[in-house]
Amino acid sequence: MVDALIPQQWVSVPLNEVIQRIVGGGTPSKAKPEYYRGEIPWMSVKDMNKHVLLDTVDHISQEAVDNSSTNVIPAGTPIIATRMSLGKIVVANFDSAINQDLKALFLPSNLNRNYLIYWYRSIARTIEQMGTGTTVKGIRLEALKELDFSLPPLAEQKGIADKLDILLAQVENTKARLERIPQILKRFRQSVLAAAVSGRLTEEWREQTCPPQVDLQKITDLLFNDGITTGNFGKKLDRAPKYSDGELELAIKHIEGWPFVRVGEICACIVPNRDKPKSFSGGYHWLLTPNFNEQSIYINYRDVELGLSEKEVKDYKAKVIPEGNVVMTCVGRLGLSAVIEEPSVINQQLHAFIVNKNILSEYLSFCIRANRRFYESRSTSTTVNYLNKLACNSLPIPLPTISEQTEIVRQVDQLFAYADRIEQQVNNALARVNNLTQSILAKAFRGELTEQWRKDNPDLISGENSAEALLERIKAERAEAKPAKRSRKVSA
Repeated sequence: MVDALIPQQWVSVPLNEVIQRIVGGGTPSKAKPEYYRGEIPWMSVKDMNKHVLLDTVDHISQEAVDNSSTNVIPAGTPIIATRMSLGKIVVANFDSAINQDLKALFLPSNLNRNYLIYWYRSIARTIEQMGTGTTVKGIRLEALKELDFSLPPLAEQKGIADKLDILLAQVENTKARLERIPQILKRFRQSVLAAAVSGRLTEEWREQTCPPQVDLQKITDLLFNDGITTGNFGKKLDRAPKYSDGELELAIKHIEGWPFVRVGEICACIVPNRDKPKSFSGGYHWLLTPNFNEQSIYINYRDVELGLSEKEVKDYKAKVIPEGNVVMTCVGRLGLSAVIEEPSVINQQLHAFIVNKNILSEYLSFCIRANRRFYESRSTSTTVNYLNKLACNSLPIPLPTISEQTEIVRQVDQLFAYADRIEQQVNNALARVNNLTQSILAKAFRGELTEQWRKDNPDLISGENSAEALLERIKAERAEAKPAKRSRKVSA
């Protein structure tokens, strides 16, 4: 049968007419743990996450093979999932037993293995859609056997497979390079923050704004005399004496002339109530650690699901953080900070700083993020890292003038916006690359990749080399094949 979507030199047949046989597997008894202490690889859907397997998660003994319905499949045999992971097809470079959710496709010698594998990948979405079941999707063996298979002449099968090897390798290399860029951008943002709070970012600005004869130390002394230490470090202030050598090693280095002050000395802090509200009627946003992200010092309030009404704030003694102040994470993902743009309520995994005229909230947020290594060194842990109030307040931060803080914020915003644009372009490119694989496969199995090849090689697609003649040879080979014995290694 000729499909209108494929070249006239090809034939379209049910998959069952070109597969020599389909062999399933089984699971040895879990009641016998000794079955799972052997050396024989045993494949399940857990292993269907690569195209070529180098090993399996589980291994079983020969006794397990002998006393179960599993089968040991020869290396190089295509194996598909018929329950969960639908549309996946893998090849192992070793002999492996398989469980009942997998099927091995044994092919005749007149069918190119790589061609069939690529064909199966090209219809992966169709197979997923064919899955039935409420909680776990599966595909019936009968439905699998009736899939329409496009059969070109044997020489063209090899040509298609070879072209796909090259094209899809290029796609994977491109995808791998694109996937590395977000990590590069993450390091870039961190280096920008380090440069910002060390003074390196605004060196040129200072040279133009502060002539050499102006003494930076005198400027900052005046700042201190204006009442800079307005924080509420608390009664434990005596436990945070002048900075130790260890703290200074961990904190970001800064230029001479900027004073060093602990964040708890300059900013009042708010520690949330430990009790979690039992009702959320909406109103003040209830901020949680997942609402903080690596890329931005602002909260996306559309992702904040819960909120407290005025009454709930009063009933649960919740503390509302006024807008324009800074909140940081102190449990799990330590040292992520955000500037609050709306009055918000925080849970016990967060810590808030109330800024004043001597420090910009954005600059403070940059200082906290730039010094995450410092906070990690001060954390304590049983199962999850956390920071107490003293640790949150103890960070030594450099304090330039407000005018320089303003310039720092401007430059960091500009550089971060640049990184954000690159990241968006990368995400768009990744989306196109992810679609490119299926697009290339679709072209291949419509015959578009080998259109010129067919024109150049008419003798390789006609007569004894035609798809019709090939199909007859496959049918003859299938008729001669003998069924494999159960629970033993299945021969190819």
